[in-house]
Amino acid sequence: MQAITVRDRDAGLAGLSLTDMPYPHAAENDVIVRVHAAGFTPGELDWPATWTDRAGRDRTPSVPGHELSGVVVELGYGTTGLNVGQRVFGMADWARNGSLAEYVAAEARNLAPLPADIDHTLAAALPISGLTAWQGLFDHGRLTTGQTVLIHGAAGGVGSIAVQLAREAGARIIGTGRSRDRDRALALGADAFLDLETEKLEDAGEADVVFDVIGGDILDRSAALVRAGGALVTIAMPPKVQPKDGRAVFFVVEPDRVRLTDLATRLRDGRLKPVVGAVRPLAEAPAAFAPGKHTPGKTIIRVTEDREGDRS
Repeated sequence: MQAITVRDRDAGLAGLSLTDMPYPHAAENDVIVRVHAAGFTPGELDWPATWTDRAGRDRTPSVPGHELSGVVVELGYGTTGLNVGQRVFGMADWARNGSLAEYVAAEARNLAPLPADIDHTLAAALPISGLTAWQGLFDHGRLTTGQTVLIHGAAGGVGSIAVQLAREAGARIIGTGRSRDRDRALALGADAFLDLETEKLEDAGEADVVFDVIGGDILDRSAALVRAGGALVTIAMPPKVQPKDGRAVFFVVEPDRVRLTDLATRLRDGRLKPVVGAVRPLAEAPAAFAPGKHTPGKTIIRVTEDREGDRS
């Protein structure tokens, strides 16, 4: 099969290439998925799990990408809950070969059924962003109706989903970002928007939950905006500054089949829409990692458009 691989940690983006890789092995409780569309995080090449397995052993050449949508073509020993020929979407394991490949082995519990009327491209944009937004707002932030949430990066992949979920939950939403993000954030449902390039963060006022995807100085200064009993939640880095009378939480998103199923239902009902930007073929995935001209939305890699369930 063809896959995007990385072999040399020091080579950076230059180390990404389209190569031939062995068809993956289905371990116990795994499924093999023929990938139709895949998502990735640009910073993956800096993650330790891209280069080593859970025991710390080198695992290169490795395949990046941890969001996928496709069709099950094989079941591992003992796998239940999914069937061959079933459309699925979800997450690939952090420390195993990922989704920028024609086939991927993934734990069945990390995947959810994908309704027939949801396009693979949209589905591939949802797993990490959707689960991160939900877990950040509700599992860790404990956001409830009537509260105020400050969402940094409100027009980005995670932030745009967080705005939509918070809006449906009945929260008041203050979004932040750059000036070019204002219209998108407000259209998604933010009640107000603060331009981090031209306005003072402190002018945003207090919030019950601050959800951060940026880190650094923005994260540090956000601690002072948390109301008593509230939470500063971040996926960027462990907070160095704690809210005076609240909680600070750093977390890494976890797979959740039940929540993925709920997110798919919201997407079908029109209550949730991932912001998809460029859609590129597998051969162009290395170029998609490179920083360049700003394009709104998440870049998705279209891996195959062959007949679903066909293995070749």
